[in-house]
Amino acid sequence: MRKFLYDLKQICRHNRDGSYATQANRERMLSQMGRQLLELGYGLERAASLKPKHIDALVNLWKSQNLSTGTFKNRMSNLRWLMDKVGKRNTIARSNDHYGIPRRVYVTNVSKARELVEAELALITDPCTWASLRLQAAFGLRREESIKIRPAWADRRDHIRIKASWGKGKRDREVLIRNTEQRVVLEEAKAIARKTSQRSLVGKATYIEQVRRFEHQCECAGICKTHGHRHMYAQVRYRELTGWDCPCQGGPRSKELDATRKQIDYEARMKITTEMGHGREQVVAIYVGR
Repeated sequence: MRKFLYDLKQICRHNRDGSYATQANRERMLSQMGRQLLELGYGLERAASLKPKHIDALVNLWKSQNLSTGTFKNRMSNLRWLMDKVGKRNTIARSNDHYGIPRRVYVTNVSKARELVEAELALITDPCTWASLRLQAAFGLRREESIKIRPAWADRRDHIRIKASWGKGKRDREVLIRNTEQRVVLEEAKAIARKTSQRSLVGKATYIEQVRRFEHQCECAGICKTHGHRHMYAQVRYRELTGWDCPCQGGPRSKELDATRKQIDYEARMKITTEMGHGREQVVAIYVGR
């Protein structure tokens, strides 16, 4: 089985598709799948040895674990990527419907926002992780952006500038500095980044090593689903821009608004989607509801 796990790692490291975060997540997820197959009693030496029965076994295991639809689909996507790289694309069905995987529901009007609290931050011992978490909450940054950011470069007095190379989205963007708290968070991040060789929050490690450190620190502090900080940012911004709570927080739904408030709602969503690095207004509904 060690040969099998080693083969998975070699395939990942010789096929650098996607961002560093995507590569790291893919390698970790495929290694986890390999260990699960071992626990299920399958002895494999090469990734090319995977057969439909192995895929079915993994799917049945994941169904018993009640995984979210999003997690399920991410794992299937990585399996398809692997099968494509070893030239056995037909080993896995093209459609998730074949495996009885439900379709993802994007807009539920259920809040996924997560507040970052001081008691959790107090348990973080790595300064770079501490600063990254604070930036996520204050500016609605993605995890990759909050690690790669060079705070001194990003600081443009009344806003921060996020480079396209720091995360997905393929475009630079600006996020306003609206209050004193954001300014304090940014200054603290700048002070920490100045002590690193790259003037970023990667610290002395490579990006992937810092991601692993970040995840370990968050796990030890009981901080899970850090993307929820980004949801919280969007919901707070919606309230600031409209004057009322978003649907996820019990506010009126779009269909309940009159013409004047619908225009305010639309303009707020467009503003938020720009700040968060999305290209479509519809994506904001995932964060604030519809």
